[in-house]
Amino acid sequence: MANHLDLEEQEQLDQLKHFWKQYGNLVTWALVAVLAAYAGWNGYQYWQRNQSTQAAAMYDELERVSRQGDLAKVDRAFGDMKERFSGTVYAQQSGLLVARLNYDAGKVDAAKTALAWVADKSSDESYQAIARLRLAGILADAKSYPEAMAQLAGPFPAEFAGLVADRKGDILSLEGKPLEAKIQYQNAYKAFDERTEYRRLVEIKLNALGVDPQPAARLAGPASSSAAAAEVAK
Repeated sequence: MANHLDLEEQEQLDQLKHFWKQYGNLVTWALVAVLAAYAGWNGYQYWQRNQSTQAAAMYDELERVSRQGDLAKVDRAFGDMKERFSGTVYAQQSGLLVARLNYDAGKVDAAKTALAWVADKSSDESYQAIARLRLAGILADAKSYPEAMAQLAGPFPAEFAGLVADRKGDILSLEGKPLEAKIQYQNAYKAFDERTEYRRLVEIKLNALGVDPQPAARLAGPASSSAAAAEVAK
């Protein structure tokens, strides 16, 4: 029995040797690849956390410098942010902040450059949308209407539909195209929730163009009152 087991074990050992001789290198390289991928993933996660921490600290510094009103330092800090942490959300926030500071200071070209960078480089659709909307507004102020409309031509997240339509209406109004502006304002009005203040602003713009966006609601009011009066009379 012992000899039989010894022979069986020897046969299994020979099979294992044959298998390893034929597939050993392949198994080794597959194992190395798996371990390397795991190590790489852990390393990437650590790198991302480290990048985010450093970028957050730099953004805090940029905000501190911005409160001092030194635009030269702000621009240098933003340059460092773009160079070192361009893929982080803090870089996109920095771009929007720098654009606003430069615009308020009358440095329109610098503001446009910052917004264009966010619109082109941001991996976050919301930041891209905000940058493009603001850039379109600046271009419209400069009477660069085709360029302004081009910023609004691409896809936007669904939650920005009302803002995009409203901005298009503004540009078309400035171009002297009231009929087209009405259409965009009406689209904006429909897109906004009735409880938002912005919807009221769009309504005012429509009223200025001679459009009442709530004719059915206004007609329903008196009709309801008449019906109630009739019931009382009975």
